[in-house]
Amino acid sequence: MKRPTIRLGLGGRFTLLLALIGMLASGLTGYYAFSTSRSLLVTAAEQRLLTATHVLVRQLVVTLEGVVRDVRLLAGHPLAAEALAATLAAERERAEAGIDALFAGMLATRPEYFQIRLIAAADHGLERVRIDRDGSGLVRVVGDERQEKGHYPYVYETLRQPTDRIYISPPTINHEEGAHAGLGKPTMQMAVPIREGNRVLGLVVISVDMNRIFEQLSAELPANIAFMLTNRQGDFLVHPDPAKTFAFDRGQRVQVQHEFPATAELLAGEPGELVTVTDQPGQGRAVAAFVKYRFAAEYDHRSFILGLSQPLADVLADSDTVGTATARIVLAFSLVSIFLAILLARAVIRPLNQMLCSVEHFSSGEARTPLPVQRRDEIGVLARSVDSLQQQVDGQMAVLQEKQRELDHLASHDSLTGLPNRRLFLDRLAQALARSRRTGEPLALLFIDLDHFKEINDRLGHGAGDVVLRAVAERLVAEVREIDTVARLGGDEFIILLDATEDRAVIAKIAGTLLTLLAAPVDVGGESVAIGGSIGISCYPRDGANATEVIAAADKAMYRAKHEGRNGFRFASEV
Repeated sequence: MKRPTIRLGLGGRFTLLLALIGMLASGLTGYYAFSTSRSLLVTAAEQRLLTATHVLVRQLVVTLEGVVRDVRLLAGHPLAAEALAATLAAERERAEAGIDALFAGMLATRPEYFQIRLIAAADHGLERVRIDRDGSGLVRVVGDERQEKGHYPYVYETLRQPTDRIYISPPTINHEEGAHAGLGKPTMQMAVPIREGNRVLGLVVISVDMNRIFEQLSAELPANIAFMLTNRQGDFLVHPDPAKTFAFDRGQRVQVQHEFPATAELLAGEPGELVTVTDQPGQGRAVAAFVKYRFAAEYDHRSFILGLSQPLADVLADSDTVGTATARIVLAFSLVSIFLAILLARAVIRPLNQMLCSVEHFSSGEARTPLPVQRRDEIGVLARSVDSLQQQVDGQMAVLQEKQRELDHLASHDSLTGLPNRRLFLDRLAQALARSRRTGEPLALLFIDLDHFKEINDRLGHGAGDVVLRAVAERLVAEVREIDTVARLGGDEFIILLDATEDRAVIAKIAGTLLTLLAAPVDVGGESVAIGGSIGISCYPRDGANATEVIAAADKAMYRAKHEGRNGFRFASEV
């Protein structure tokens, strides 16, 4: 009679305990899931907005760089200089006719351009060739209708520019008389001077329809995401409220730092990014992401801030649905917990089956299953013993796996610098070449050999040479992108794989930066040791059809650079 009483009492206590644990776990999990979901929704919205902002910045930069290429193309055309320098009327008229046709063709294919002009430095900046857009057609401005523009900044500032510089005006509302389609519209001028020797003949200027560019950028954004763009002072050029755009043209100041105070530091500092959640008057809280971009020195360091914002209420709209679903799940799991508690209390044999199942899974290498280690009877002691044994085995396996990973790392990396060794580099190069053949994207190799490294070893010893090699490795890794690979082939030879790169100017800039880094002295035991390097550059597929040929081409170019005086770089195509 006593055993059934003890069994029922134990079973009841287990039932109550397991039911409470199950309900508490379900409730806490549901609450945590609901709270976490709201936080994740905000975080995800911030990341989406920031990513979309970077994409729009890149699109805007690409668009403006296209305008730069066009104005350089037009300014570099021989007829432009001929039309400005010609002394005979017939020669000038012939050259101007050719430029007129060239400008008209450009406007016909570039709907985002309002106007293209050839302006002389002489005659107070007289327009020599001018094509305007008017509605859907083009207007050729001739004769006395051409105006003197020497008093406009885009003329006199451009004429002072060096040949390699681009004048970019701040975006403004166009108030020039007779501007046709561009009159009263947001406009930006880009201009390039035209020179003959040391003499400035004039310039080519393109007036850009900023509204069309803004519309292209924001065309595919969802309706609940606001698109904003400001100049370097923070004045709105684009805003969901049209009354806030180009307010400075009306003598007002409507700036992003007043609406989003966190952007004040971004305006005052270097280019970067910002994500903020702030209150907007009359609109509630909003999530916003901003990116500040600054053009290179050749564009006079013009900068802008582009931002996207989304109402926080829209971001959290799904959390209510998640809350309701979570409550239902918690209730369902609580009922299941009660039902399982009853079953577990009555199934005395189940803990033994659990231990058997756990041992079988563990021995076969599968994931460990739970054990009834919370029991205080003989079954609990046995379960804890099995669990302890499994933990010891897991610990030993973890140590063995860590050792194996260390061996794998040593086999594929240079022990001195930690860089990929020749084997790993060749493997990555093979993958990059396969990808390049598939996608058509080019790649480049920079073969680097340190100058006078043997002299450092001979004079200061191999320990000093090791310090130099580690310093060089750190400088190279810090300079390249994450997608690029820096490897040590052996001795004082390093090699860099630049993925998806073929622009000769970009590669030359990278090589020049690397040479500057290598030229910086290294402190070895209190002594400043000067080093340098010679770089050979090869590109796929131009300089080789496979890994061996591309490496050999870079190696040959490096030796040419070393032969020609060291501390320089040469392209394989120049050898």
